[in-house]
Amino acid sequence: MTIETEISPAMPETTGAMPPVWKRLRFEAAASAAEEPTLASLLNAAILSHEHLRDALSYFLAQKLAGSEMNALQIREIFDDAYNADPVLEAAAERDMVAVLDRDAACRSFLQPFLFFKGFQALQTHRVAHWLWNEGRDTLAFFFQSRVSELFGVDIHPAAQIGSGVMFDHATGIVIGETTVVGDDCSIMQGVTLGGTGKEIDDRHPKIGNGVLVSVGAKVLGNIHIGDGAVIGAGSVVLKPVSENCTVAGVPARPVGGPCCGKAESMNQNFYDEA
Repeated sequence: MTIETEISPAMPETTGAMPPVWKRLRFEAAASAAEEPTLASLLNAAILSHEHLRDALSYFLAQKLAGSEMNALQIREIFDDAYNADPVLEAAAERDMVAVLDRDAACRSFLQPFLFFKGFQALQTHRVAHWLWNEGRDTLAFFFQSRVSELFGVDIHPAAQIGSGVMFDHATGIVIGETTVVGDDCSIMQGVTLGGTGKEIDDRHPKIGNGVLVSVGAKVLGNIHIGDGAVIGAGSVVLKPVSENCTVAGVPARPVGGPCCGKAESMNQNFYDEA
């Protein structure tokens, strides 16, 4: 995807060169504030008053996650610590936003996932929870897992490893287990479970390759490998490994049609007419 923006006189300036995703997000926020003055205060507080994407994410996610157990200032300090300690978190958020804009037909701007898409917000919170987990701060990581489940209906164990350029579409009902690994450039739809079979211990969850599409309501269970570029059909139950660039569907899932014609970016879920 080529990201291009033009700076208008109405767009607030920041010091130094801005990364293209952050530059475009600020441009969109400024334009929306001019078009819809009712939202100007929100857009200024959430985006336009910040120097970097990480600062905006830290502020806005803290506002979302705050509650009686922990206030927004406390949460923001935790998120600031994470973003400052690990620049990969901000880079992953940039790639995730690009993925949503590329693959979600309903998405027209970076502003939408940042402000309104709970899948994007849940994933960015998980990234911080995973950082906390790796720092040995398990209880705090579990706190954020619980808040994401309560607020967004998405349940991701903080130990789960998720690559960048990932899209959670709609996101409601997504469950991802502790030892799951999700590669780069994957798309995961609502109602998906990446879980265990109930018989295994220790390393017991799926390993999802790069560029995989896991469609609506699919269940991938057990410590099995899903190859790069695979497509899991809607409502499927996958209990065995799936080869690269293979499309599977059904209960239990079996190969269908021909080889996948693309990675998750295609978002093509009508594969029976390819047979």
